[in-house]
Amino acid sequence: MAYPFQLGLQDATSPIMEELTSFHDHALMIVFLISSLVLYVISLMLTTSLTHTSTMDAQVVETIWTMLPALILIMIALPSLRILYMMDEINNPSMTIKTIGHQWYWSYEYTDYEDLVFDSYMIPTLELSPGQFRLLEVDNRVVLPTELTIRMLITSEDVLHSWAVPSLGLKTDAIPGRLNQTTLLATRPGLYYGQCSEICGSNHSFMPIVLEMIPLKHFEKWSSSMT
Repeated sequence: MAYPFQLGLQDATSPIMEELTSFHDHALMIVFLISSLVLYVISLMLTTSLTHTSTMDAQVVETIWTMLPALILIMIALPSLRILYMMDEINNPSMTIKTIGHQWYWSYEYTDYEDLVFDSYMIPTLELSPGQFRLLEVDNRVVLPTELTIRMLITSEDVLHSWAVPSLGLKTDAIPGRLNQTTLLATRPGLYYGQCSEICGSNHSFMPIVLEMIPLKHFEKWSSSMT
């Protein structure tokens, strides 16, 4: 859950989000070093006289400033590709949830259970209970077990939507006529909030997502009471 004036990413709750946070810090450090070097060179050019003008024609210098950017790009590309392949892997999911985007709410189908289907609407501001978050609370939360690989099938019934939960490192487009899939694995219980991340109409900002991650034994009791 984000907090006011937060500058960094949300706390990671899944292995994928931990990898994304690490890659973010890796890339940010490279950007910081490049910016520092450029600033240093600019300051030297403004404050000192050029005493070695012959170096402007040196092949060694040209080779360095050709090879160095290529090496930097490789240092960024390799970990990025690794994480992309990790995000695409589907390793024997324990259960499957189908998510359908509508204007402007979400529908969820627990495909491993019979008749476990519900809609999830945002709770209006005037109906919020003390302690609930404005524009983020829903009437029906998605209850899922922790420490299990869960496959999410995501589609839309009308226009483009995007199902996104930042703390889990999830963001998948919901496209009419197309079934996209992603996996999630939460390492600890809690409430995790997200929103539709694709402009889908006048009420785009009123499509929150709330995942309630609980231990498996509590999830079994909940699913039994719902079916």
